[in-house]
Amino acid sequence: MNTDASSLSASFDSRPQLDHKTGLITAIIFFGLLVSGLLVAGYSLMSDINEVGGRPVIWLPYILLGVALLIALGFEFVNGFHDTANAVATVIYTHSLPANFAVLWSGLFNFLGVLFSSGAVAFGIIALLPVELILQVGSSAGFAMIFALLIAAIIWNVGTWKLGLPTSSSHTLIGSIIGVGIANALMHGRDGTSGVDWAQATKVGYSLLLSPMVGFCCSALLLLAMRALIKSKELYEQPKGNRPPPWWIRSLLILTCTGVSFAHGSNDGQKGMGLIMLILISTVPMAYALNRAMPVDHMTQFVAMTQVTQESMVKAVGTTRVVDPRATLSDYVRTREYSDEVLSALANVIGQIGEQVKQYDCFAHLPIEAVSNVRNDMYLTSESIRFLSKNSAVKLDADSRANLKVLQKDIDDSTKFIPLWVKVTVAIALGLGTMMGWKRIVVTVGEKIGKAHLTYAQGASAELVAMMTIGAADMYGLPVSTTHVLSSGVAGAMVANKSGLQWATIRNLLMAWVLTFPAAMLLSGSLYWLFSKLF
Repeated sequence: MNTDASSLSASFDSRPQLDHKTGLITAIIFFGLLVSGLLVAGYSLMSDINEVGGRPVIWLPYILLGVALLIALGFEFVNGFHDTANAVATVIYTHSLPANFAVLWSGLFNFLGVLFSSGAVAFGIIALLPVELILQVGSSAGFAMIFALLIAAIIWNVGTWKLGLPTSSSHTLIGSIIGVGIANALMHGRDGTSGVDWAQATKVGYSLLLSPMVGFCCSALLLLAMRALIKSKELYEQPKGNRPPPWWIRSLLILTCTGVSFAHGSNDGQKGMGLIMLILISTVPMAYALNRAMPVDHMTQFVAMTQVTQESMVKAVGTTRVVDPRATLSDYVRTREYSDEVLSALANVIGQIGEQVKQYDCFAHLPIEAVSNVRNDMYLTSESIRFLSKNSAVKLDADSRANLKVLQKDIDDSTKFIPLWVKVTVAIALGLGTMMGWKRIVVTVGEKIGKAHLTYAQGASAELVAMMTIGAADMYGLPVSTTHVLSSGVAGAMVANKSGLQWATIRNLLMAWVLTFPAAMLLSGSLYWLFSKLF
């Protein structure tokens, strides 16, 4: 008999019980929450539409809205059982919590993480989308984009889950977005590289590339530090039977599981929220294109800020006439090719925004035909300011730069908002996903990365590093992968403890990691082409 195989078999004698059947009470809670989430979404959506006096003339956009929302929530559900299993693997395999209770506990804190999220990651993801599709998100091309990237992400996530591979939902979604951008550019006769905000994509790519390295190295170093400082032999040995760890390490493991679950909800839940907001803006712009809850005094300040900013820019750059200022800004946001006309166009559009908003007390009083135009002007202005602030060739005085920065914040407050019901619905979808299908990924993380059973110290170091890494990324608005950080953290802890790695699993994980981007890009690009033809 092979020595490695026999030692591996022996090391899993204390394997946790993973085969408990779902009880009646759990099933009732699951379906109760599912129905509650759909009712909250439906009731809130209809209330918001009725409040702005929306009356469907044709039903097709509303049907597409319902389908798109279900697909977006389906993505978050799949994200739940695909990614969040990583948060519970360590507490289950160290016998800190029973499997079913750990899953419910993780689902609860995923729910809370979504509710208390900032929204920064949501709009960071949207910034990767092609500018022309965002400006025309209510068109057939906009719907084709949303359906293509969501369905592509779901297909890849479900496929890798079926194989028990803990790949990243963030990785998949961003690959899908890039695929749509490239396909859109090629379909319009442009170079494929012009369809993507590569600066933002590079920033996101670095976070996805570095986070596994951070997980591996920091987890290994933390375990070595624990071995040097904490002289408790049982922490570094596999559990004996199903006995739980000492109370203090058990508390730490439960705390870190809770933290990873909360951080995962706060970070990953935002991706679905950003896409749902795009869907809502495209179909019911009167209710969701602008933040109708903005108070009147804020609107007065906003109009004053547009006037001050426009005046300072005219003083700085002159009054150069631009034939089509919106087209000039749109081209700049898409290509980043700067010319003196860009500043003149920006001053022109800022003035138009101020004039349109000045006619009304608040966004809620804007006529429906003006809402989409005002939002598009605001989006172009905010994105132009973002790119101009990073361009050393732009010659603006300090006052103009300061005014632009304040104006950008006011615009973002008016356009980058997420209603509470969207957060609640996404939170329910992600939390319910956590309760389903977790076993495949848990087994991979708990049994198939290392050659020995996960020890208490290994579980604690991997979870602690994952919690801190994801939490820090959320603060800076960067999407990272719970899967990559946690699984690489487990691998790092195994190496530091000299437990050995199962290279077949590591090879499969690396292969899935390498293939996720091109596969998601190919899937979403092909689906976008198909849906564009169908719609």
